[in-house]
Amino acid sequence: MNQKRIAVLGTGANGSCAAADLTNAGFNVKLIDQWPEHVEAMRNNGLKITMPDRVLEVNVDAYNLCDVATFTEKFDIVLLFMKAYDTRWACELIKPYLEDDGILVGVQNCMTAEPIAEIMGSNRTIACVAELSSELFVPGEIKRNTPPEGTWFALGPLDSNMNNRIPEIQEIMQHVGKVAISENILSAKWMKLIVNAMSMGLKAMVGKNNADTFKINGMRDLMLKAGEEALLVGDGLGYKLEPIMGLTIEEMESSNRVQELLLDTITRHVGPTAKNTVLQDHTKGRYSEVDDINGLISRGGSKLGISTPINDMIVEITKKIHLGELKPSEDIAEIAKNFHK
Repeated sequence: MNQKRIAVLGTGANGSCAAADLTNAGFNVKLIDQWPEHVEAMRNNGLKITMPDRVLEVNVDAYNLCDVATFTEKFDIVLLFMKAYDTRWACELIKPYLEDDGILVGVQNCMTAEPIAEIMGSNRTIACVAELSSELFVPGEIKRNTPPEGTWFALGPLDSNMNNRIPEIQEIMQHVGKVAISENILSAKWMKLIVNAMSMGLKAMVGKNNADTFKINGMRDLMLKAGEEALLVGDGLGYKLEPIMGLTIEEMESSNRVQELLLDTITRHVGPTAKNTVLQDHTKGRYSEVDDINGLISRGGSKLGISTPINDMIVEITKKIHLGELKPSEDIAEIAKNFHK
């Protein structure tokens, strides 16, 4: 067993996949989550990860959030898989339990790296871009759409003095998926934000999986327009083109429509039946990350004087869904297409 003490904080769908892989590889891993039924199922039956071509079943060491206060040993590494809007309090929760020379890796959507560093210190923070598609509806049971060979991560420090710590995180994360090192991790995270801005909120509002969304007339165009807005805002904020999801910088720079390249890549990787995390949140009646994705683009556009009508629309309709004023359905596609006419 690898003796480094690892915590996976937030064992929803993606966190459970990573924790199962690392436990199966012999690492010393504690799983920490806020869904009591999921923790209970993991304690009683372990985790069952169903992939397209195989099933992984593994016993895990699972804890409720309230159990953290009883921990007497500190962690060497914390992999943070919490929702973006939970980042700050989750960091404050785990901060006393991270070794002085420990590392917290934000394996999250959205632009969470700098808020993490504000709390943990840039000398204990490594940022991460993740491409891992999975679903959790039944406690203890995960549908993983992208198995390890189809999962991709990028790692990068906010402080150049942390460059020498990247290899140890890379060695751990390679048990979960392919791992690249990014020379501009904040730009890489914005590139993934563009992907999520196109592919999450819009698919979720019509209540469809990956393939069925593209069958709805006009949806692909809306996705690409959302991506175009995100690219313009990102450029205005100083983010550069940075290859993600296995693409090369040459592919990125030679593309006439970067957002189309990104959309087609994520669509191909996650497969036709995938249901994204925002749709899962709508199904469970949970708050989603749309305000941290499309909302961030809208706020950035307002600051820069860049119009972002598609992202504005995604935020507004998603709020109505969360409040129960609308339900995800194909009918919303017509509302979306006519929203700003």
